[in-house]
Amino acid sequence: MVDPSGAPVSPPAASEYQIGVSRPPLAVDDLPEPEEVFRVRRLGPVQIVRFVIGPSLIALGISIGSGEWLLGPQAVGTFGFVGVGWVITVSALLQTFYNVEVSRYVMATGEVPIVGFGRVPPGAKVWIPFSLLVLYFAFIFGGWAAGAGQGLFALIAGRPNNSGELEYVRLLGIGLLLVVFVITVLARKISRALELANWVLVGAVILVLLVVTIAIVPGSVWWDGIRGLVTPAAPPEGITATQLGGLAGFTALASGLNWYVMNHYRDKGYGMGYRVGFISGLRGAGSKVKPVGVTFPDDAANAGRWKRWYRLLLTDLWGVFFVGAMVGMLLPTVLMSHVVATSGQRPSSSNVPTFTATQLGAEYGQWMFSVMLAVGVLILFSTQLGIFEALVRNFTDASHASSPRLRRLIEGDPRRFYFPFMLVVLAVIAGAMHLALPTDLVQTSANMSNLGALIFPFALMYLNSRLPKAARPRTWHYLILVLNFLFFGFFFVNFVYELVTGGALVRF
Repeated sequence: MVDPSGAPVSPPAASEYQIGVSRPPLAVDDLPEPEEVFRVRRLGPVQIVRFVIGPSLIALGISIGSGEWLLGPQAVGTFGFVGVGWVITVSALLQTFYNVEVSRYVMATGEVPIVGFGRVPPGAKVWIPFSLLVLYFAFIFGGWAAGAGQGLFALIAGRPNNSGELEYVRLLGIGLLLVVFVITVLARKISRALELANWVLVGAVILVLLVVTIAIVPGSVWWDGIRGLVTPAAPPEGITATQLGGLAGFTALASGLNWYVMNHYRDKGYGMGYRVGFISGLRGAGSKVKPVGVTFPDDAANAGRWKRWYRLLLTDLWGVFFVGAMVGMLLPTVLMSHVVATSGQRPSSSNVPTFTATQLGAEYGQWMFSVMLAVGVLILFSTQLGIFEALVRNFTDASHASSPRLRRLIEGDPRRFYFPFMLVVLAVIAGAMHLALPTDLVQTSANMSNLGALIFPFALMYLNSRLPKAARPRTWHYLILVLNFLFFGFFFVNFVYELVTGGALVRF
């Protein structure tokens, strides 16, 4: 194109950008500068810690929980580090790469994953209900909530519960769900309230565990733990692929289902999330969330801003989430290994939430018992906080984006659906908690998380390959997603085989 004087003129920027099928096209707008989003003049290291880091902390609060406090210590306490530790490391690496790819889509479009999946053929009427079904089947059983109740019971009673007191444990778990409800109700911005809560919870947990573990665990055990994380070895004799699958699935976060907590990058304002909105608490101003995302034009200015946002995303996920997940797994497992060696006893499914506290209390006194129980309660409550809220958030986001009728009914304010639905989910979880022991429920949830790795990496490949050019992944990113499929998918196939036949597909 040329103007009347003969000078070249750039064609007008497109006002819409279509990705996939069945969902409306994305609006087009410029990426904001990070300084605009976080309201700072300059974004240095201090400002990054204060304002940018956050979504990874919510994910980390969930991560340092069912896997790191229950399944990891149980596996190491029973079978040792060798042949188990490498599963932890590979899982954490693959999941962090996966998180980057999920968050890439959120940051480039402002659409959360549950909504974005609706753009993948055959479309939203299949993918959105299916994604919600897989998510809820993995987490609705409430093992994470029952585990927190088990630790709180022991902290109150001064001893672990016996088999006749499981109902009290469950009631305490339900009470902690009500605490989560109160936290979200009182928040101005729900994501920010979760971030601040996890700064306190995760920080306190890692600090106390670090002090206790350094004080009582010999250096040789530390070395065994670190070496186990990086030494490839055959799984130990006697461990089942289902146990390893649970460990792999809930190390770091939830393998193929990690997308369920990446919504917070939209609410934090990362990239185009800033143009879409966030879910506020009842005390907030009531920000409206756009039902369809927004992306950016392919030009040099936006490509430069994308690189800045992508670096911030990598800092958040690799610098906080990955490092925190590895430290969060190392400390409890090293401590458990020492406790098993000194006590001569091994944890079981029924006592693993309180095993470490009980054994250390017997050796060092009631104060140590109380300290370690408090740590366990904080760990499992941070998991409870993140999962419970995410179950409600994903259903709310999916319903709000999919139903014009619902948007009219709630007048575009997701809070009017979010809080009543949270009470419904609370009641369902309260009933589901009665189905099995807490750790057994967590084991099932972890293996169901691996189902997501058979499906969602390919949905991400489809979506991310259609983003504006500056935001598209490189070839090796797709290969990492295939590795997620192979690694976690193997464990899910084994889980189903064992569930159906009663025998393991692979024996060690």
